[in-house]
Amino acid sequence: MGNGAMSKTEDSRDRVIIRTSVIGIITNLFLVAFKATIGFLSNSIAVILDAVNNLSDALSSIITIVGTKLAGKLPDRKHPMGYGRIEYLSAMVVSGIILYAGITSAVESVKKIIYPEKADYSMVSLIIIGVAIVVKLVLGRYVKAKGEEVNSGSLVASGSDATFDAILSASVLASAIIFLTTGVSLEAYVGVIISIIIIKSGIEMMMETLDEILGMRADKETSARIKKLLNEEPEIRGAYDLFIHNYGPDKNLASIHLELPDTMTVEEVDRLTRRMESKIYKETGILLVAVGVYAYNTGDNEAARLQNDVRQRVMDHEWALQCHGFYADIEKKEMRFDVVMSFDIPPKEALEILYGELQEHYPDYSIKIVPDVDVSD
Repeated sequence: MGNGAMSKTEDSRDRVIIRTSVIGIITNLFLVAFKATIGFLSNSIAVILDAVNNLSDALSSIITIVGTKLAGKLPDRKHPMGYGRIEYLSAMVVSGIILYAGITSAVESVKKIIYPEKADYSMVSLIIIGVAIVVKLVLGRYVKAKGEEVNSGSLVASGSDATFDAILSASVLASAIIFLTTGVSLEAYVGVIISIIIIKSGIEMMMETLDEILGMRADKETSARIKKLLNEEPEIRGAYDLFIHNYGPDKNLASIHLELPDTMTVEEVDRLTRRMESKIYKETGILLVAVGVYAYNTGDNEAARLQNDVRQRVMDHEWALQCHGFYADIEKKEMRFDVVMSFDIPPKEALEILYGELQEHYPDYSIKIVPDVDVSD
């Protein structure tokens, strides 16, 4: 469903990421050349480290391009869901480079504090550093905006990093001006501060990417939007157990349970679910690949009374977050339902408590409770 449109969208996204990354590479390499020259001529460790930071940004952009190209490979028999998650691996490599650059910078800065050397700044070097600050601010804003536009974590991170670089370069410029006006050299200490910020940036990026690889809870707004769209249908009394499986940026597959009246035919359910799949994809870009069904009793007052009583007993427990999918067969003395449990209690312990309580109140009934994981709001 929508494969042609999806393919065109992915091609467009890849082009934006690659074009933006190339602009970043060229800009950063120019900055590296200027800053490295200034740093060595003025004997400034802070400026040299600033150049190293720009070099790590250029390498990061190169890895982003490689990761995007690999992630864009078409699905095959071995990887039927495609290669989208490679982008997360490339982001991990980028964060590793940033982290390494930060640690190396910290070591060199501490050496300069222990064995200080005087810097010698010229007016031309100060002007070049000032221009570099403006360039980095503009680049950071541009790259971050493009990253948000195409949902690229690597570009957003690169854009934020470029903005930080501008702030760090400003601190280098400030330390140079202080040295020229007062004779007090702060550049080695500024180098330590730069290193700490670089390390912090690398760790944060690594943790965010690791969260993506491990799998995170469905976004609250997205979850609420999908359930709202489903609940707009008159046949659907409730939508539960939403799972969103991510296979790379903008590649999300979802499964859900719908509560439908026990009078619906299979054909009616089939028509409804197909309509919902199309609606959800059109409105959210998420592909609804699996729909489970709960039946709810219609026209049975005894079943309704039973449901209300059971739900009340279940929800009296703080760790019971939701009780849904209830269905009772009064003649056969059977009831079944699902309970969403918080992570505060082991499912086995919770089930023992619920079965014990409900079996005591309804000894004649066969009870089936399915424990659900709290995966979405």
